[in-house]
Amino acid sequence: MIRSFLTVSSGTLASRLLGFVRDSALAALLGAGAVADAFLAAFQLVNVVRRLLTEGGLNAALVPAWLRVRETDGAVAAAAFAGRVLGTVTAALIVATALLALVMPLVIKVLAPGFAGRETLQLATDNARLMLPYLAFAGPVTVMMALLNAQRRFALTAFSPLLFNIALIAVMAVLLVARPDAVQAAQIVAATVGIAGLLQLSVLTLRRGENIAAPLRISFDTEIRSFVRKAAPGMMASSAPQLLMVAGAIIASASPSAVSWLYFANRLVELPLGIVGVAMGTVLIPELTRAVRGDDHAAIAHAESRGLELAVGLALPATLGLIVLSEPIVRLLFERGAFTADDTQATARALMWLTLALPAHVLVKALSPAFFAREDTMTPLIAALLGVVLAVALAYLLGHWYGADGIAAAIALGAWSMAFRLIRRGAEIFGFSIDADAKRRLPRIALAALGMGALLWLAARALPALAESAHGLVQAVLLLAVISAGIAAYGLFLRLFGVIGWREAVNAVRQGKG
Repeated sequence: MIRSFLTVSSGTLASRLLGFVRDSALAALLGAGAVADAFLAAFQLVNVVRRLLTEGGLNAALVPAWLRVRETDGAVAAAAFAGRVLGTVTAALIVATALLALVMPLVIKVLAPGFAGRETLQLATDNARLMLPYLAFAGPVTVMMALLNAQRRFALTAFSPLLFNIALIAVMAVLLVARPDAVQAAQIVAATVGIAGLLQLSVLTLRRGENIAAPLRISFDTEIRSFVRKAAPGMMASSAPQLLMVAGAIIASASPSAVSWLYFANRLVELPLGIVGVAMGTVLIPELTRAVRGDDHAAIAHAESRGLELAVGLALPATLGLIVLSEPIVRLLFERGAFTADDTQATARALMWLTLALPAHVLVKALSPAFFAREDTMTPLIAALLGVVLAVALAYLLGHWYGADGIAAAIALGAWSMAFRLIRRGAEIFGFSIDADAKRRLPRIALAALGMGALLWLAARALPALAESAHGLVQAVLLLAVISAGIAAYGLFLRLFGVIGWREAVNAVRQGKG
């Protein structure tokens, strides 16, 4: 499982790093004003659907269902079931895309009520309509990725999302040279989103090998209806972090530039969250599903323990690092072109609050597979919806008093409410199986992360060149050096505290799949 996790995490890391390049170019191109708010509100709608489908949401529902059909009825029946799912999901999303295009002004008013009566509303509507074709391609992409994950073929699904960012980066690079009007530039990038979805689908279709979804047809039989009833709640639950950001954007839309500040801050949180979250969805769910179906308690405990260790081991140091280095990181990535120093400070403050949600998001990602593997998608959904309601209520109050910072804090509190509810419900329903190794390692992982955080704090204050007055290249070199030193110190602390040895780490990477 460790090797599969590392494969998926490597692909996700590469995608997220390209995402930073994409967002840095976007910040330089559009800044953080009305045009950027309109584009990012539209992009957020597509992004939520993209992640709801392709980054673990539908995967959480399809993998257990496909494995059950294959185990009970054989490979041919499983391929037929997959063909019906592929055809039905694709057709449904084509219809949904057409309907959304018609009612898009109403959708934008709901997602960004603060845009009403401003030119920003029409800009956001136009951008969203240009992005909509991506949704039709996201359907078959989702199903193909889930089927490959169910067969433990993680490499292609891990690296195919790179094409999405590569396409957008290439177009924005041309636009930064040509320097068109900001509105026109936003519309060109919006249109590129659909093309990026087509590229991703092409790679998965051309490289899929044997027919794992055939015959292809649309069906609404009992089996498909049952799958949809189970899939929809799981997809919504898996997108809890994005739903919280949508809730925050609804309130932030009334404040100029607040949508942009929250978006760019959240992009930094999504790097560690994506590495852990996508890997949890694509690797841990199949492993837990097999263990639950075989009633193998030792395998269940092993999968849950290793998943929790990996999740906490990445989330805690990332949380501390982002809090300590928030302003230098934002300045290095985004402060250029139309993105000003004031935007950097506002984004960094929002980032510090949003980062507090990261451990909660990771806990949700680590705990949800225990429910999904038992085909219980309602419990995570209820936790997600209650968290969103709480976040909206708190964002309305805190946003009124503290602006974007208050909205970010409300999002963090909503995330923690989800995590605590899943912990309580899991303990009540089936209990979480954590082995002795995890009980020994988890406190030591926390101590190692705290040690690393303390060293980063001292380094950040001992290096005045990280301040705004330093040359950009100097800041970049020093920041990368501090981050690298922090990673090395964390690894050293893990070794000193006996969490893992060097030989054990190498063997974990080398061991075969499964």
